[in-house]
Amino acid sequence: MKAIVYEGIKDVRLEEVADPTIQNDDDVIVKVTSTAICGSDLHLIHGRVPAMKPGFIMGHETMGIVEEAGKGVANVKKGDRVIVPFPVACGHCFFCEHGHYSQCGNSNPNGEAGGLFGYSDAYGGYAGGQAEYLRVPYANVGPVVVPQELSDEQVLFLTDILPTSRWGVDIGGVKPGDTVVVLGCGPVGLLTIKWCILLGAKRIIAVDSVDYRLRHAESYGVETMNFEEYDNTGLEIKERTHGGADVVIDCVGMDGKMSVMEKMEAALKLQAGSKSAIEISSEAVRKCGTVAMVGVYGGRYNTFPLGNFFSRNITLKIGQCPAQGYVKPILESIQKGEFDATDIITHTLKLEEGSQGYSIFDNKEDGCIKVILKP
Repeated sequence: MKAIVYEGIKDVRLEEVADPTIQNDDDVIVKVTSTAICGSDLHLIHGRVPAMKPGFIMGHETMGIVEEAGKGVANVKKGDRVIVPFPVACGHCFFCEHGHYSQCGNSNPNGEAGGLFGYSDAYGGYAGGQAEYLRVPYANVGPVVVPQELSDEQVLFLTDILPTSRWGVDIGGVKPGDTVVVLGCGPVGLLTIKWCILLGAKRIIAVDSVDYRLRHAESYGVETMNFEEYDNTGLEIKERTHGGADVVIDCVGMDGKMSVMEKMEAALKLQAGSKSAIEISSEAVRKCGTVAMVGVYGGRYNTFPLGNFFSRNITLKIGQCPAQGYVKPILESIQKGEFDATDIITHTLKLEEGSQGYSIFDNKEDGCIKVILKP
């Protein structure tokens, strides 16, 4: 089959690879109809996630038709049209039984975090879905059948960015009347804004430095700020909001821009990415407020502004979304017409054009917000 594979830093290619096969009784093979490029895929091609090997198949936002099912699969059958949540979860360990699917205790023999599709050996070594076919383990837990009347574009993001954005709003505790700051206007940030609007936030401030993404956020009727226009964006937000936001949601993670000091620390291998969004959060949130971090971060951060959070009684909520628990309620919202994520799709390309898709997404060219690939 054809697949998009990692071959090195900023080097992804379409290559012929072996077809996946049933390995366990609860596996299914999915014939991919749509897949997407995620912002966290860029961390992989930038070399910020360990254990990426040449030839590894990329992608964790995937849907398609069940082509083959193991004899132990009861949840789906051949011919079903399904979306596949990005965490690989067994469904019966302590963490899965308590709804913490992204921290499954059985899906990743290489580390404490649960397994993820297409995210290196560090997260279980599961081949991704930017391919013609995908092997899905634990198929009685992950894949969810979607209605035929809904298009791929309407439901594809149930695999990751719809649950992740909603989870960020939930762990942030957003409620009617709140002032919320959303850091990052990429796909997750834009969907986070839409959830905040739906939940009745009174004031939403969207922060980014890419003009076309800020304009897209403005189309939702929210305030925007280009952080490059301010010496200290966090303190500017604090002043504008008369003490800070009730909730700050960091949708940036390792995509954040580094200060000069941060670049020096990174060169010395003291940290794995930028703290800029973290520092904005520490200053923009009000006392006793909440900061939710759903952007992906790497290793240690030696100058993390812990004192700013501690001294002001800030609650931090962090981590990978347990996507399986969010799919069905969000699917119901889509069916009822309450939520539509299709406006963030800017590019639909053939799988063969995957390298081009990565390039324009990574370099923020051609107004690119979200890329869908069609095998």
